[in-house]
Amino acid sequence: MRIVVTGGAGFIGSNFVRLVLAEHPGDKVVVLDKLTYAGNLDNLRDVSGDPRYSFVKGDICDPEAVDEVAAGADAIVNFAAETHVDRSISGPEDFIRTDVIGTHVLLDAVRARGVARFLQISTDEVYGDIAEGASVETDVLRPSSPYSASKASGELLVLAYRRTYGTPIVMTRSSNNYGPWQYPEKIVPLFVTNALDRQALPIYGDGRNVRDWIYVDDNCRALDLVLREGADGEIYNVGGGNEVANLDLTRGILAELGLGEELVRYVTDRPGHDRRYALDCAKVRALGWEPRVSFAEGLARTVAWYGEHREWWEKIKSGEWRSYYERQYHGLTT
Repeated sequence: MRIVVTGGAGFIGSNFVRLVLAEHPGDKVVVLDKLTYAGNLDNLRDVSGDPRYSFVKGDICDPEAVDEVAAGADAIVNFAAETHVDRSISGPEDFIRTDVIGTHVLLDAVRARGVARFLQISTDEVYGDIAEGASVETDVLRPSSPYSASKASGELLVLAYRRTYGTPIVMTRSSNNYGPWQYPEKIVPLFVTNALDRQALPIYGDGRNVRDWIYVDDNCRALDLVLREGADGEIYNVGGGNEVANLDLTRGILAELGLGEELVRYVTDRPGHDRRYALDCAKVRALGWEPRVSFAEGLARTVAWYGEHREWWEKIKSGEWRSYYERQYHGLTT
C-alpha cells in the first residue's frame, strides 16, 4: 500500500510513519509536511534512508501540492493540523485555514484521484468537557476553543463528503498523546524539559483539569488498525483509559526526576479551559486493539527520552519557541 501521511514530520505523524515502516514491509510512505514550527525533519532522521520513505515539502491548503502526492496513493492519513489550544486562542486564523480549508483540499484530491481510503485524525476535544461518564462517537460535538472548533469543522466536512459523494473515509478521535518527539509547548514535554533545566512549571488554574492520556505508540497502533480494518464511514474513539489531573501529572514528572514541587507555579487559567475529557473506546477495542503501555511505564519512558535527547529539544527551545513562551508566560523561568 502507498500511504500519504500529511503532517508526518510532527509528533504523532512521525511516530505513525515509523510504525508503518516497521510493521508493514510492503508499504511505501510519502510524507507531505509544510514544516511549520512544530514540523521537524529531525523527527524522521532514523527512517530517512529507508527506500520506502519519501518526503515532500508542501501545504495541504495547496491543491497542486496535494494533487501531486495523491496521484497513485492508496490511502491518505491526515495528521496535518494546527493543534495547540493556547495558540488558537491568540490567533485562530491559522487553525481555520489548515484544519478546515486544508481538509477540504485533501477531500477533493481523494475524489479526483480515486484514493481508496482517507483517515482523518481528530481529537477528543471536539466533545467538550464532560462532568462524568465517557464520550461516545455519537455524542453531540461541543467544542470550546478555536482549535477544537476547527477540528470539529473539519470532521463535519469529512462526514459531508462521505454522505454527498460517497468518499471512503474513516475517522479517529484520540485523547492526549505523550511520548518522544513532542514539541515542547504541550504540557508533558514542556514540564519535563523545564524540570530538567530546573525552570518553573506553569500550571493553569488549580491544576485539577483532567485528561485521558495515551502513549503515542499505542495511539499509532490504533490508527493503523482503523486505517486497514475500520468500517467505511465510521468514527473511532482512541483513549488510554488514564484519567489524570494536571497537578498529578506534574507530580509524576517531578517524581521521575527526583524533584519536589518547588518548581510548580500556578498561573491564570486560560479562557474556556475544559475541565475533564474521557472516552468510551469500546468500538476500537472491538477491532482487537488495546493499549499496551501503562501510564506509569509510558511516563517513565518519556521522561528518560527527553533526558537522553537534549540536543533535540535544546535546539527547539532556543528559537521560535522562546518568543512564544515569553509571550505566553510573561518570561516565567523561576
